[in-house]
Amino acid sequence: MSAATPSATQSTPAPSPPNASQEEKPALSTSEQAILEYLRARGHHDAEKAFLQEVTEGRSPDDKSKLEEIGKDEFLRSLAVYAGKASRPGENLLKDSGTVLQELQSMGNPSAIQNLISSIGAVGAEEDREEGFRELEAWVDGSLDMYRPEFRPILFPIFCHFYLDLIQKGFKEAALRFYSTFSESLSTSHSATLHHLSTLLLPAHVQNDDLAQRFMNEKYIIKMSRSGLSLLVGWLTEAFGGEAMGAGNGFSGEQGKRGRVAVMAVVNNHLSFQMTSTNPTTVSPSAWEESTGLLSSLIPQGTGAVSKLTNAQAFNQDRVLREQAVLDREPLQYDMQIARAVPPGLVAPAESELLPHPPAFKTIDIEREVSAVRDARKRIRLDPSALNNIDPNSPQATLQRARALPSICAYTLHDVTEGSPCMTFSQDTSLMAAGFAESYIRLWSLKGEKLKGFRSDFNASSVKDVATLQKIREKKGTTTRKLIGHSGPVYSVAFDPISGSAAPPKYLLSSSADATVRLWSMDTLTNIVAYRGHENPVWDVKWSPMGIYFATGSRDRTARLWSTDRTSCLRIYAGHLSDVDCVQFHPNSLYLATGSSDWTARLWDVQRGNCVRVFIGHQAPISCLAMSPDGRYMATAGEDLAINLWDLGSGKRVKKMMGHNSSIYSLSFSAESSLLVSGGADWTVRCWDVKGAGGLKAKSENGSSSEVGNRPGRGEGSQETIDLLSTFPTKRTPITNVQFTPRNLCLAGGVYLSPEQR
Repeated sequence: MSAATPSATQSTPAPSPPNASQEEKPALSTSEQAILEYLRARGHHDAEKAFLQEVTEGRSPDDKSKLEEIGKDEFLRSLAVYAGKASRPGENLLKDSGTVLQELQSMGNPSAIQNLISSIGAVGAEEDREEGFRELEAWVDGSLDMYRPEFRPILFPIFCHFYLDLIQKGFKEAALRFYSTFSESLSTSHSATLHHLSTLLLPAHVQNDDLAQRFMNEKYIIKMSRSGLSLLVGWLTEAFGGEAMGAGNGFSGEQGKRGRVAVMAVVNNHLSFQMTSTNPTTVSPSAWEESTGLLSSLIPQGTGAVSKLTNAQAFNQDRVLREQAVLDREPLQYDMQIARAVPPGLVAPAESELLPHPPAFKTIDIEREVSAVRDARKRIRLDPSALNNIDPNSPQATLQRARALPSICAYTLHDVTEGSPCMTFSQDTSLMAAGFAESYIRLWSLKGEKLKGFRSDFNASSVKDVATLQKIREKKGTTTRKLIGHSGPVYSVAFDPISGSAAPPKYLLSSSADATVRLWSMDTLTNIVAYRGHENPVWDVKWSPMGIYFATGSRDRTARLWSTDRTSCLRIYAGHLSDVDCVQFHPNSLYLATGSSDWTARLWDVQRGNCVRVFIGHQAPISCLAMSPDGRYMATAGEDLAINLWDLGSGKRVKKMMGHNSSIYSLSFSAESSLLVSGGADWTVRCWDVKGAGGLKAKSENGSSSEVGNRPGRGEGSQETIDLLSTFPTKRTPITNVQFTPRNLCLAGGVYLSPEQR
């Protein structure tokens, strides 16, 4: 089906552009002449000059006399890329091969181009790809059960490359037909990516899309056993083995051979196989899919490697030098060191590795530590292991469930038409704050006390002591107050942890779509600082465990470290390939965890700004994460309905917990780090055993589902793992926040979703 254009001796010389001299007539091939004729006829003079300059300058003197012969596929591809609409530069005028021919025929071209048009027939490259992918899918489905899970991941990258290649060459109809035929079998694990690819319909879309360029320029990593790889190579080269029942003997016919060549080209040029010595039967079926992807750009580059994010590194290094100079010049105002026993296996951080201390200890610091001891004495100890090996229907199960499961207090917001993206509770359980899409924040007093701010008509010079300060407070107050200051939806709120459970918080942080973070005083109930530096909406904000410092995550793909006494950021953590959706400090304040829409989580050195861990395993954006109080584990969850538990020391995944039917919005560990609570869009709060073994539950004999009511989520019913201890359903309230108090009371909150809103 491949035919070359007419030779140079049979074609007439191309006319020179208007600004070229008669002595300098470049020798052009027939396809180049056709492109110039088309651009000149349509009035695209700038594109004509750029194309002519590229052709003439990129050709050596010896090659200028030699004319290039290209196939019709390349000819159509060249025309489709260069022909853009004048009114919409990003959209191609020639969307497919049929439009190319129609446009050329309507131009009144010279006879040489008319002969070229008549020689172009139907293009069959798209049929080769369809046949090749159909045979590959049949071979994968027909392979042995032990090999099928590790063969399935190769279908997705080959599908993506075939689709993008068809779009880039202008075969829009063939690409849409290919997508509709084969995408359904891949939608279970890659629905978000497939939807994104379906929006790319023109060559210009592929050229300007970040994800498409990553597929074109990066190797797609696939893990496979040695025996599995040898079977794949044998099928590609010899076309035998592993066919589905009744499929025949592999590829047959000329079209089948071309399809095999197309598959082999993608495997050779765009896939990278990492062989493992693990027995395929010992690996979980989902683990093969989760360990594949465009992973090369997700891994931090080694020392001395060239990085595109040099600005963030230079910024962090400059900050480190400045802060070190301040520490050397101004010694700390206290040198009291509290001797603490270091647990075996852990290394105590040096003083230089810690963030700078506050200026001095205050009374609230002592009160916080005393309150922490009091909370530890009165804490309800949760022991999920008490439910092990106990029949759920036995009389003892009720008593053991009280020991293993927490008490949950849920707060529901009603009549919120525009939605409330975020909610949080203070550690002393006296205040609740929620951010709204209408750009404001609302506070509630959970103890029924009236919230009173300061009057606006007082003179600051008249304030001399605490007594006079109290006199200028408002005489009347209410149990709820509205804080107005943002100019976009509020996505995250956080109370400061300085007072702990000893006293109400003094400050509140909020982040918004207006790309700012604001600090609010709980004494005056007003905004006192606006922090600017992010270039896009700020999705999340979190305090460090000791206050003073806080971190933010934004759509600009960076996380940043801030201090309340400075309006500019202290560190920039750059490395994610998409939005940083959530952030969380490690309990020792030395590390910062971030979750991103690039499906990965990262652990950063707070002081140096370096990435020390990359956690790969999710199949969708990560929406929330939590750190265990003992500092050993991190839990991440997102839109793939799975909760992954990670060991921070080794960077490996401990287990995967499943049970939610829709996106997961919030996670929280109990004080002993033995229980994990999650809340999500399926209107439930779920409790998980952190220390217990994982694995899928055995299906019940009657096949009935344990879900109560008509829960939102995927139609095929979510799988559950055995570490799911209990599910607490709400009526119609997606849970946006779950949070443990220091005494192991679980607080949950969300916005009631009326049936009319569904």
